[in-house]
Amino acid sequence: MSTLTNKDRAEVLIQALPYIQKYNGKILVIKYGGNAMINEELQDAVMGDLVLLNLIGVRVVLVHGGGPEISDMLKRVGKETQFVDGLRVTDGETVEIAQMVLAGKINKNLVARITRAGGKSIGLCGMDGGMILADKRDERLGFVGDVKKVDPKPILDMLDMGYIPVIATTGYDMEGNSYNINADTAAAEIATALGAESMISMTDIAGLLEDKDDPSTLISKVYVSDVPALIKKGIISGGMIPKVDCCTYAIRNGVKKVFIIDGRIPHAIIIEVLTDEGIGTMFVQ
Repeated sequence: MSTLTNKDRAEVLIQALPYIQKYNGKILVIKYGGNAMINEELQDAVMGDLVLLNLIGVRVVLVHGGGPEISDMLKRVGKETQFVDGLRVTDGETVEIAQMVLAGKINKNLVARITRAGGKSIGLCGMDGGMILADKRDERLGFVGDVKKVDPKPILDMLDMGYIPVIATTGYDMEGNSYNINADTAAAEIATALGAESMISMTDIAGLLEDKDDPSTLISKVYVSDVPALIKKGIISGGMIPKVDCCTYAIRNGVKKVFIIDGRIPHAIIIEVLTDEGIGTMFVQ
């Protein structure tokens, strides 16, 4: 049973008031994936956070990936997953499966969870309304795309009608080919096109750590000008490099703040957005 008194609850709300005022009417893009997506209890916590933010006037956009579920489906149909430079090799059959899993199963499940949490949501993918125009990144990777252009109008239309857009990261080219797009890349491009106030990338680590094996070495604030030095020191390395590159890209293209937070913590979004302390790493200009 909660030990909070009614006075405590009122105090919590008052302390959140400046942050509610700051984000009211502003766009917040959230990139969602990894372990936080696989765990159903955490999924419900995340969807509850989104509904709460939407109800207090934050214009929330959810951008999701689904790499583990794509791998699982490929395994179930007997197709081996191959990677080049950390990216999935995506032939014609694989991109069909990716589209089915991302724009079908995962996207609609997230929409349903938001509805059960009391919110209004619409599921979209990059092909809807010509939202994400893409081109091929590398012949070796097949149908893995880079974002060429984002048309924000379909997303803004949904926001204006009070919906939470839930976007699967697929795209298309003018020849009608579909592409699987890295969710961090897509989120950064979408946040930029929307002129978002902030972007949050949910991961399965505490944030950017000075010592990758010690969560107590969390770096709470990073200026984008310091990123090259952090890479040189090895503090940013491996799979964190492309993730941080996306954060840097968003900041340099008009997004005011970008956060990397631990999606394994229940209500991590609310803690980051509506409290003084926050929990992850914040990137700023």
